[in-house]
Amino acid sequence: MNWTVIKAIVSIVIALNVIASIFTVFRERRDIAATWAWLLVLNFLPLVGFLLYAFFGRKLSHRQLDKIRAQPNAELTEALQQQRASIPPYSPADSHTDASVKNMIELFQNIDNAFVTTNNQSAIFTDGPQLFADMQAEIRQAQHHVYIEFYTFYADQLGTELLATLIEKAREGVDVRILYDSWGSMGARAAFFQPLRDAGGFAEPFLGIHSNLLDFRLNFRNHRKIVVIDGWTGYIGGFNVGDQYVGRDQKFGYWRDTHLKLEGDGVLALQQHFIQDWDATVDAHRLDVNQTHFPKHNHGLGQTMVQIVTSGPTSDLEQIKLGYLRMINSAREHLYIQSPYLIPDDSVMNALRSAIHSGVDVRIMVPHMPDHAFVYRATQYYARLLAEDGAKIYFYQNGFIHAKVITIDDTISSVGSANMDFRSFKLNFEANAFVYDRPVARQLREIFLADIAKSTLVTAADFQAMSLWLRFKQAFSRLLSPIL
Repeated sequence: MNWTVIKAIVSIVIALNVIASIFTVFRERRDIAATWAWLLVLNFLPLVGFLLYAFFGRKLSHRQLDKIRAQPNAELTEALQQQRASIPPYSPADSHTDASVKNMIELFQNIDNAFVTTNNQSAIFTDGPQLFADMQAEIRQAQHHVYIEFYTFYADQLGTELLATLIEKAREGVDVRILYDSWGSMGARAAFFQPLRDAGGFAEPFLGIHSNLLDFRLNFRNHRKIVVIDGWTGYIGGFNVGDQYVGRDQKFGYWRDTHLKLEGDGVLALQQHFIQDWDATVDAHRLDVNQTHFPKHNHGLGQTMVQIVTSGPTSDLEQIKLGYLRMINSAREHLYIQSPYLIPDDSVMNALRSAIHSGVDVRIMVPHMPDHAFVYRATQYYARLLAEDGAKIYFYQNGFIHAKVITIDDTISSVGSANMDFRSFKLNFEANAFVYDRPVARQLREIFLADIAKSTLVTAADFQAMSLWLRFKQAFSRLLSPIL
């Protein structure tokens, strides 16, 4: 075979690869940044790029998305209409804080049908062993139902301990249901949950996706972490079920996360989202929702005002990201962010820069160690840009920080599953609690300040002093940020 023939074959392969990449990327609607990122991958990595696309780029089927969208708002639609009418309109006498809270509430009512609830008491957990000890104690008191939804439910020591408690409650006649993500819970096979099924409980992978070999998508996973007990007690935040989340993994060491416990009306919103996700997953064993699921809570439980907000690929509104943007733009004094991944899109990046240059004290805390190489380098890239603008960037040193927390001006806070990245904004199913409560905001600020003592402040000069090779890896990883 002469050189002319080889060049002709290579030219044909390249041309076919370009045509195939254009067809692959443009046959599904996606934003411009993701489109260019995928074109870059598919054309610079022929053949290999298509394997990566099969893993990272494929979306859920229209049938799956339509099934999720079709789920009704269980029992609470009429209450939402009444609540919208009861929120007082804006007044010239409103303080900036009052206006910001009303604005946030109306935003989430309109884009996510999210209820605002005021009759709640709350507790914040930052330590895995304490959280799961409390959760186990509450589950043991369950009388009617226990609903659990986690991205990760590992078949390890913690997972086995929690499952044993759930099996015990199922044998007592309590309705126990587990919804887990098959990718996030890799290793927890159906056989692991069979003793719960034998006891009368239920355990299902989200959307019925049992096999990661047949449906090997990294994107569009159920990243939510929701626990509901009898409609009275609920949990939402960043912890998953697994030994690494209680500090038993030598790679990560101490696991620093944030979870919110609610008692009161906010639990009903958590429960509504579990019911919708469960009924979108199963055809048999659907939930027979009745008043027992939505008990009337006594007034006076607490003063914490909460909205439970979800987002995911069923909507183009990116509800949680819009909430983050509203918080950033509302900040006047300080803005504190903790996230394991810092890969903001242009809208969030511009909002952060606007806050910094408006004199807001912007502080961001990320891990000092990677759990995903490209994601970590991209996080460093954006951290450097924000440090150059004047943000204080902290690398947490005492193990791995996985908290997803934003708090502003001791007034509004967010705790949940959504990271500050493209994946949480666009690609995964997420759930956050947006809290309008000064004591909660102050507590989260104090936790952040205490974490600073276990962190290293990394300045713009520190980033500039990094090696040329490291800065190249950061810049290259940034190019892939829309698909990370």
